Amino acid sequence: MNTSPEAVRVLTPTGMLGAGFTQSTVDRGLTLGADVIAVDAGSTDSGPYYLGSGTAKTTAAAVARDLRILLRAAARAQIPLIVGSCGTSGTDSGVDWVAGIVEDILREESLALSVARIYSEQRAEVLTERLRAGKIHPLAPSGALDVSTLDGCSHIVGMMGHEPIEEALRAGADVVLAGRATDTALAAAYPLMAGMPPGPTWHAAKIVECGGQCTTNPRAGGVLATIDRTGFTIEPLDPDAACTPISVAAHMLYETVDPFRMREPAGELDVAAATYTALDPRRVRVEGSEFHPAEHTVKLEGARIAGHETMSFTAIRDEHILANIEDWAALLAKILTERVGQTLGLGDTDYAFDIRLYGHDAILGKLDPASRPAREVGVMLLVRAATQALATAVAKVANPLMLHLPTPDMDYLPSLAFATSPAETERGPVYEFVLNHVVDTVSPTELFRTAYRRANA
Repeated sequence: MNTSPEAVRVLTPTGMLGAGFTQSTVDRGLTLGADVIAVDAGSTDSGPYYLGSGTAKTTAAAVARDLRILLRAAARAQIPLIVGSCGTSGTDSGVDWVAGIVEDILREESLALSVARIYSEQRAEVLTERLRAGKIHPLAPSGALDVSTLDGCSHIVGMMGHEPIEEALRAGADVVLAGRATDTALAAAYPLMAGMPPGPTWHAAKIVECGGQCTTNPRAGGVLATIDRTGFTIEPLDPDAACTPISVAAHMLYETVDPFRMREPAGELDVAAATYTALDPRRVRVEGSEFHPAEHTVKLEGARIAGHETMSFTAIRDEHILANIEDWAALLAKILTERVGQTLGLGDTDYAFDIRLYGHDAILGKLDPASRPAREVGVMLLVRAATQALATAVAKVANPLMLHLPTPDMDYLPSLAFATSPAETERGPVYEFVLNHVVDTVSPTELFRTAYRRANA
């Protein structure tokens, strides 16, 4: 850009691509003068499976529906569209999956837009060299990393900041499809490239990351942030929603360790001195945000197979068992362990199981303040072992216990209720996150690779 604008308007239509939004909210954002559309497409919120398996949690139809609206809007307004953490976890296959959907839409709609794919997946052997050179460091509470952990990961991604996205925009990309990226980098890249100050830019990017979550009606859709030299103004795109000082300020509590500070690859956002002022019943003005540059690092995320899992689920309505549910669950665990040893010859290190009492304490555990017996309880048994056959065998040993196990003082066999037939559901391989580390970098873009497809090519 030859000249720096006075303000940049960032349109965020939803908190996650594929979640849905209305055409009217996007149209309103364009009417308000949006300069860029930025939307997140992934997260680690849903656990390690999506990274470990390299698959998306969203269905292609939902992603295509959202992308069609956004690609049309970007072409009509001649503004960039930025999508981050493609395919949920940002693997290379996730970027290509979203890119394939984009290409189909561009062809069907006869849209001449250039596309950049930014790949964030990392090779274990390259990271091993950096580890041995002392360039990889743990984040609390993780400990030191060893080579075997890197080698054991099915997929490893690096979390990019705004720099690779800005590089793609400067190269002329109309559509940027990024691998794993910080949620904020997507919304910050274009304003930073346009010369907006980093404090207001990163703070605005944090507030808009989840779309309407910073409004009084989180289900209503997206928001528009106008970033200028001294701060930013934020407003909802749905006419029935509003941004208030509380709803905007509260979003700094979301997914952060410190409500006033948040680390990015390039430094730290500091909102301790920020002020939030209602301009009218729907818009909020924010000023006083700061950004402190720091040594650039890239966070690593990696997942590996932790075994295979089989699940059984039964329901209890017997009042006597419910009054003694914790004793019953302990009895189930004891007898199951004994019978697995007797029938399958397995020891404690050959398998693992977890009993979760939904309706009693499955969510809060011992922190649950409830003191009365539940009216009904769902019992979930999760068995994990090295192979699927072994996990299912253990679950089958539990089958008669989960159907008829009485407490020691009962003089009859209760009948519990399995939710499915067969009672055992094989969940396949299960994954675990094993990397919570950062890599020192010489260049903010060195760990990422970008491929371009020019318009009409």
